[in-house]
Amino acid sequence: MSPSNSAEYYRKRRETIGQFSVPLSREKLNALTEKLKAQNKTKTQWLNEKVDEELGQEK
Repeated sequence: MSPSNSAEYYRKRRETIGQFSVPLSREKLNALTEKLKAQNKTKTQWLNEKVDEELGQEK
């Protein structure tokens, strides 16, 4: 990907994708990571499910 294409890609991505980041104790993060690994889910998948639940849009 050329630099101009890369810049355009990230510009478009920032228009549609937001970042959500919070500090969390290492112990809790490790426990969550292990639980999600056992469920074969990514943190992104898990968070999207929780947000949908909170917003009342369960699938």
